[in-house]
Amino acid sequence: MSEFLWVVYPYLCLMVLVVGMLTRYNYDQIGWTSKSSEILEKRLLGLGSPLFHWGIIFVFLGHVAGLLVPIEVYQALGVSEHLYHMGAMAMGGITGLMTLVGLLLLLWRRLSVRRVKSHTSTGDWVALGFLIATVALGLSMTLVYNVSHVAYEYRTTVGPWIRGVILLHPQAALMAHVPLVLQLHILTALALFAVSPFTRLVHIFSLPLAYLRRRPIQYRRRTPAVPCEPAPRD
Repeated sequence: MSEFLWVVYPYLCLMVLVVGMLTRYNYDQIGWTSKSSEILEKRLLGLGSPLFHWGIIFVFLGHVAGLLVPIEVYQALGVSEHLYHMGAMAMGGITGLMTLVGLLLLLWRRLSVRRVKSHTSTGDWVALGFLIATVALGLSMTLVYNVSHVAYEYRTTVGPWIRGVILLHPQAALMAHVPLVLQLHILTALALFAVSPFTRLVHIFSLPLAYLRRRPIQYRRRTPAVPCEPAPRD
């Protein structure tokens, strides 16, 4: 089971991610979008969407710094284990809470606004469910487990394991004694990758960076406007 969870399962999820993206790109480019529902409701969307998007961006950057950068780099820079974990709990807690609050607002919006709910697909519910589960488990590890226990040093276990997955040499033994809540967080995140090509989450793989250098779009009438005649006076 350990070999399946930490060697086979990650590659199954990644394979579904890649094949699903290629299939959808070839057969459903029109549906490759976040399917904005702003026209249906704006107030809750205006609160939840920025919290979620800004939060998840910083959460992602924190994961890159914590998992892909070896612990030896921090030691060479003079960053102590205590300082690192205090910073990780502070920043991870703040950005994780931002993300979770944003997701819960978006969930409430879909449940409480009739027009939004009627336009919510099964894929939208699946995406929201996996996102909330993944973020909630990560926050439980950061703000509950690491506060009630000694902060877990994942840079010596999860970090080398995920780098091994990327380099096609995963070591299941590294994950043997990882706390259960962190294991569930990782497994749920991998499942989220697998379902993303079949939901609105596919738009995260199409970063609109061209918008930063694109000239403004100007819209013009095809035919000249016809002036309106003044209403007759009584």
